[in-house]
Amino acid sequence: RQLGRGPSSFIPVEELLPWGTERAQRQLLIEAFVSMGRVDNITMVMGLHPEYLASFWKRLYLLLHMDGPLPYHKRHYIAIMAAARHQCSYLVGFHVAEFLKVGGNPAWLQGLHCAPQKLRNLSEINKILAHRPWLVTKEHIEALLKTGENSWSLAELIQGLVLLTHYHSLASFVFGCGINPEAEPEGSHPFQPPSPRSCQSSPASEDGVSGSSGKDAMQEVEVLMARMKLLQECQLEEEGVTQEEMETRFELEKTESLLVAPSVDIAEHVLPPDVLCFVEDPEFGYKDFTRKGEQAPPTFRAQDYTWEDHGYSLINRLYPDAGQLLDEKFQVVYNLTYNTIAMHSGVDTTMLRRAIWNYVHCVFGIRYDDYDYGEVNQLLERSLKVYIKTVACYPEKATRRMYTHFWRHFKHSEKVHVNLLLLEARMQAALLYALRAITRYMT
Repeated sequence: RQLGRGPSSFIPVEELLPWGTERAQRQLLIEAFVSMGRVDNITMVMGLHPEYLASFWKRLYLLLHMDGPLPYHKRHYIAIMAAARHQCSYLVGFHVAEFLKVGGNPAWLQGLHCAPQKLRNLSEINKILAHRPWLVTKEHIEALLKTGENSWSLAELIQGLVLLTHYHSLASFVFGCGINPEAEPEGSHPFQPPSPRSCQSSPASEDGVSGSSGKDAMQEVEVLMARMKLLQECQLEEEGVTQEEMETRFELEKTESLLVAPSVDIAEHVLPPDVLCFVEDPEFGYKDFTRKGEQAPPTFRAQDYTWEDHGYSLINRLYPDAGQLLDEKFQVVYNLTYNTIAMHSGVDTTMLRRAIWNYVHCVFGIRYDDYDYGEVNQLLERSLKVYIKTVACYPEKATRRMYTHFWRHFKHSEKVHVNLLLLEARMQAALLYALRAITRYMT
């Protein structure tokens, strides 16, 4: 089958291989090759941000290869279940091969109905965390911990939940960056994932920014720079908005986010049987609550259950090291900056990064009392909001056109940076809902 050229169907291969300029990046790719015998396409694209990639690998190594409550083959099976929820055949194919490598039973790969009941019991919480994490309750936790011979221990469940949220979010990254499947080496497992849908929906004309649209794109950058400057000045002068006003702005942004959706002409693609067999209730998705008359997710006040004060310590208690590595990765991506915006350097991008992170949390119903959601509207243009919401909530609908149309004058590495923020903000949001449910169950 025809593969897109290079690791991504959105990013030219030359952009991913600046060998002469980035020694740290080159060193990381060599390490990957030595440890795994290959460099996968996710690594190639993440390698644009070596500091993040190093911390991503540490977490991945802990999840899949270090001692933990779950046996290795079950970890890969959970990864397959999670990736299948978003139709991510790239990740499903990779973990099918890994599952067999570590001695998993090939019969389980016929579908979820052939897996042990204990793993099948995860199906419900997998579905909810992937699409509507605000629906997770302590009853879901109780059902998993108290099911007789198929019950999960709390430590196993924590590892399972971290795996599920990790792979839901990684599916967002795969689709958001148009990651291509690798060519299969000879003698490997014959799973043939299709290229991301985005390959097929990308006429070459969308590649570049030229003529009048080039001028528009330049102007977009200048407008964004001016708005950031203005907001920074206003913050210094403003006496402080009332709490009620802040709440109103959040609710407004959350309601508006319901109207931000990919265009209806994006065809629903048929799930390949080798992915569909791992999915129960394939119709269940994020989009359902946006139908007329239905409510947005209930608001989760971040101050009531924070990652720093609650989530982190709960994970660390039940799954040592994982809390530390998760926290490090959230911090690395949130603080990652090169102080550049498109062709400008020496720019403080904190405000922009925070707006992206908080907008992801907003579409999942999480509100920060001390954040003015008016900034989101000022800093994130509509095409960027459509892209963020699509990649965070239904990544399988992401297209190259969406990727091309936001921040048209920005570098590919900056767009990948947006995807890293999305990956981690999305994972943290889902984890907060899951950990809050566990805390409620325990108390």
